[in-house]
Amino acid sequence: MIEIINGVVNNSVKKITDFTPDFFAGLVILLFGIVVANIIKKIVTTLLVFLKIDSLLQRTKLVAKNHVRTLIDTIAEILKWAIIIVFLIPTLEVWGLSKATVVLNQLLWYLPNVIIAIIIGFIGLVMGNLGSNFVLQSVKTGNNLKLANTLAVTTRSIIVFFTTLIVLNQLGVAQDLIRILFTGIVAMLTIAGGLAFGLGGKEIAKELLEELKKKIA
Repeated sequence: MIEIINGVVNNSVKKITDFTPDFFAGLVILLFGIVVANIIKKIVTTLLVFLKIDSLLQRTKLVAKNHVRTLIDTIAEILKWAIIIVFLIPTLEVWGLSKATVVLNQLLWYLPNVIIAIIIGFIGLVMGNLGSNFVLQSVKTGNNLKLANTLAVTTRSIIVFFTTLIVLNQLGVAQDLIRILFTGIVAMLTIAGGLAFGLGGKEIAKELLEELKKKIA
C-alpha cells in the first residue's frame, strides 16, 4: 500500500517538475503578449485621437463626439484582445493544450468580422442621421413641422433597420433568414411602389397617350 502511495506521489511530483519549465515559458509568452497588446492599443487610440476624427465628425453634426470615442475605444479593445489571442495560442501549445488552440484560431479569424460589423454599424448611424437631417430640412420648408419630424424619424429608422440586417449578416447570425427577410422587404417595397405609381400616375399616363395619339393623327 505504501509503495502504491509513494508511486503516485513520485509520479505527480515528476509531472509537476516536468511541467514547471513549460508553465513559466508559456506564462512569459502570454505576459509579453499582454504588454504588446496594451502598447498597440495605446498607440492606436492616441493616433486616432491625434487625427481628431471625433472633432471632425462632430462638426458635421451627424454623430455625437462620445459615439466616435466609443467606436475608437471598441476597435482598439478588439485589436488588443486579438493580439493577446495571437500570443495565447503558442502559450497553450507550450502547455500541451493543443485542442484549445483550435477554438482560439476560429475566434481569431472571426474578430475581423466583428470590427467590420462595428464600422458598418457606425456608418449606418451616420447615414441615418444624414438622411434624417436631409428629409427634415427638405420637408420643413413647407411649414409642416410635424410631418417633417415624422418623415425624418421614419427615414432614420429604415436606414438603421437595413444597417442592422447588414451587420447581422456580417456577423454570420441567421444569414439565410436575413437574406430571405431582406429580399421580402425589397420585393414588398417594389410592389408597393409599382402600385402607387400605377394608381397615382394613371391619369398622367392617359394624358400622355392622348397627346401621342393626336400627334400621330
